[in-house]
Amino acid sequence: MIGKTCGKEFILMRNKFLGLGVLIILLTAPAVALSDCVDLGRANNQYIQGAHAVIFYAGMKPVARVEVPYCMLYQDSIIRLTRTYACDGDQLVVDGALCIIGTLSSATTNPMY
Repeated sequence: MIGKTCGKEFILMRNKFLGLGVLIILLTAPAVALSDCVDLGRANNQYIQGAHAVIFYAGMKPVARVEVPYCMLYQDSIIRLTRTYACDGDQLVVDGALCIIGTLSSATTNPMY
């Protein structure tokens, strides 16, 4: 009698964890799919747009717009990449300080004009 009760409880708990796992995957999948990642290594120019955004250019074509909400950008700021392929949440260096990329928008999916 005790063995059958423990077996049913185990199956119920397993089903709850399985359902919770599926729910977590379904809720996080759109966020991963919607985040842009861009090869910023091909950019050879940049334009500071406001105090928290920079547009990277390859020649005359925009590559991406990067927002750094927790760092101040000035027209003479020196921006360096920590990695050439960047996504939301990655870091770049602004005037010697590490800054987190809040939003990265690719020019292929979002118009820059």
